[in-house]
Amino acid sequence: MTREKGAAAQLAKALAIVLGTDEVPLRLRAWDGSEAGPPGAPVLEFRSRRALRRILWSPGQLGLSRAYVSGDVDAPGDIFAGFTALSSVGKFSEPGPFTPLTPRELVTLVTTAVRLGALGPNPSPPPEEARVARKGRLHTRRRDAAAISHHYDVGNDFYALVLGPSMVYSCAVWENGTPDGHGNLSGVEDRGLPAGLEEAQAAKLDLVCRKLGLKPGMRVLDVGCGWGSFALHAAQHYGVSVVGVTLSSEQAVLARKRAADAGLTEKIDIRVQDYRDVSDGPFDAISSIGMSEHVGREQTPHYVQVLHGLLRPGGRLLNHAISWNSGPTKPDPDSFIPRYVFPDGEMISLGEMVSALEGGGFEVLDVEALRLHYALTLRAWVRRLEENWDEAVRLTSLGRARVWRLYMASSALGFEAGLTGVNQVLVQRAGGAEPPLRRTDWV
Repeated sequence: MTREKGAAAQLAKALAIVLGTDEVPLRLRAWDGSEAGPPGAPVLEFRSRRALRRILWSPGQLGLSRAYVSGDVDAPGDIFAGFTALSSVGKFSEPGPFTPLTPRELVTLVTTAVRLGALGPNPSPPPEEARVARKGRLHTRRRDAAAISHHYDVGNDFYALVLGPSMVYSCAVWENGTPDGHGNLSGVEDRGLPAGLEEAQAAKLDLVCRKLGLKPGMRVLDVGCGWGSFALHAAQHYGVSVVGVTLSSEQAVLARKRAADAGLTEKIDIRVQDYRDVSDGPFDAISSIGMSEHVGREQTPHYVQVLHGLLRPGGRLLNHAISWNSGPTKPDPDSFIPRYVFPDGEMISLGEMVSALEGGGFEVLDVEALRLHYALTLRAWVRRLEENWDEAVRLTSLGRARVWRLYMASSALGFEAGLTGVNQVLVQRAGGAEPPLRRTDWV
């Protein structure tokens, strides 16, 4: 037997070291055609020695992510099954930063790489990696603009392909049914309730409008307005005027076009503007949907203070945000999400967000958890991406499409496992009309 024919078995040993487990729950396929691992298990394919070299230089999540984004590693078949198996064992099953390899583990990994002829210089990261400094002051206006541009200015056509006609990039609200663990709901279609992505996104937008108590003539601020979907829904169905702010120039261009096409330019004002620079309040209501994750823990009190100052007495703010549910931990700037998806993004716990809102002078009216709704939404986005794969690659790059597939699939599993959540927190500034006695205004 030559060295080449044993590549898969050697890879299995190396990956077990990285994962911190006795046995890899995957079927490994090597560049020489050899295979190792449990028959029938999800397949992880190492297409070149460079994949092992990437893992050697960055053991853990980042090395594997770079190998996948670059195409040196692939997960053919059901990506959810492969990621579920990978994240269910050893160090990858633990929330928080990856535990570094011990010196002994590192020596064993290097020895394996030598045997396979994979030792060599550190490969360049895939070009899709964010070009945002790892050090320096976070969340300055300039730095936030660069981070937002990395994620959102990748082409409106690409986002339309993934998100669908609604162009809503936050979790939908699937009104009823029971998640089956495969991105489907049982007991939905026969009840006439939202069964598809477009209906579920419309249900979410309307829920936000009802929670805010929107009425004709009100003036609303939409912080992080995206492609204008909430502004369009609120103006069309509730007769309000909306100021939408975003740091993405590409989002603003499309949002303005959509408003013009709908004949709503007099009702919708889309700006490329930092929320901290909005100075023409007060507003009757404020929506912040999927934006505060970009603010960061240290800046959250200031974020609350700014929005409080922009809201009239008695006005409502709805903060819709992803939360970290897995105990105290600091964000790892060298993990996949901050490197490739959301530079400088930071999830805080629901408790921290509620405390910040209360500490900033708001009264909490309602908290609604939508964790499983986001898992369903992400699975729907992954399905759209995979069904339109060739077009997605044409619109961006193969690496970018792989980044989105990896991040959306892994995020869906994180929501299903309860590592992350997403919550709508409805608050009111003191003064003005009293809030309703119960939530009957919006359920």
